[in-house]
Amino acid sequence: MAELSSFQITQKWPAQYPDRIQLYSLPTPNGVKVSAMLEETGLAYEPHLVSFATNDQVTPEFLSLNPNNKIPAIIDPNGPDGKPLPLWESGAILIYLAEKTGKFLTDSASGKHESIQWLMWQMGGLGPMTGQVGFFNIFAGKDYEDRRPFERYRDEVKRLLGVLDQRLQDREFIMGDDYTIADIASWPWVRNIDGFYEAADHVELETRPNVVRWLETCKARPASEKAINIPARD
Repeated sequence: MAELSSFQITQKWPAQYPDRIQLYSLPTPNGVKVSAMLEETGLAYEPHLVSFATNDQVTPEFLSLNPNNKIPAIIDPNGPDGKPLPLWESGAILIYLAEKTGKFLTDSASGKHESIQWLMWQMGGLGPMTGQVGFFNIFAGKDYEDRRPFERYRDEVKRLLGVLDQRLQDREFIMGDDYTIADIASWPWVRNIDGFYEAADHVELETRPNVVRWLETCKARPASEKAINIPARD
């Protein structure tokens, strides 16, 4: 059986099943990415809720695993060198799990790198810009009298949705027929536009029919339907 007691994080979140991947997360878009990937791959894992309400992400235990104090993070007790592997950053985790299982990266070398290209597009663009729209639309930013910051991020999200809509023209998924980590990384953020961030009208989501169709397809996958509630909130 894997020995995880040397990881300080297990003092706060004990591993009931130490032979499974330990997931430390919250069902935000970045968290849902990894929950969805774990559900899709069928890997055995144990989820632990990192509550922002109680600032779990800045506790010494969590910081011992991820010094950047962001979810999600994992420990794979069966790492590639036969030792437990701690890992954080959702994009890095998606690539690792894809390579571990041989799933959700296209088979060809060029297709693999193209999938990662679109993953990086989400990590560097769609996610951060959408998050800023959420801040200025429903959080403290909504009280700012100067609307120029909101408008800047709103317009950038509109542009990014246009890029995605064009990519999805005559394609079921970002990489064509194959559902990949590029889709898994992106759909939770677009879902938040039309959900928690209440910003669909602001970014004119309905004018991107390919994106809307793709989002509904991704959301309807059984793994996706489970992932949006993993880890379960208290």
